[in-house]
Amino acid sequence: MSSPQMPPWLQEQIMKLQQSQQSLQSVMTQKQHLEMEKAETAKALDELKKVADGDAVFKQAGTVLIKSTKQELIDDLKERAEMAKTRVTVLDKQETRLKESLKEQETKITEMMKGGSANPPPPTEDNPRK
Repeated sequence: MSSPQMPPWLQEQIMKLQQSQQSLQSVMTQKQHLEMEKAETAKALDELKKVADGDAVFKQAGTVLIKSTKQELIDDLKERAEMAKTRVTVLDKQETRLKESLKEQETKITEMMKGGSANPPPPTEDNPRK
């Protein structure tokens, strides 16, 4: 006894759900990398504070080290930390939107499957920016 073929409208909804899940995974991975970057930056700032003002300090530029000043490095690291913080905030908002969208999609699929109709549901406007 073979199971009936999944209706095309349900296949489409499941594909959309899978795409949303992949987007959410990508956002979460980006956030994780930024959190690591923030931690590394904070550690570098702590180490820099231990260095005397006149001591030689260097920053990495690709595969070479370039002599710099303590204040330049502090300014660069603070700017880098602020940028990472801003990007995390943006990713947090994206993550929240995606999680809400996933819940809606899962509910929609469940309702469609309970209805069991072979006919597609009426088209809905698909605009995540609204």
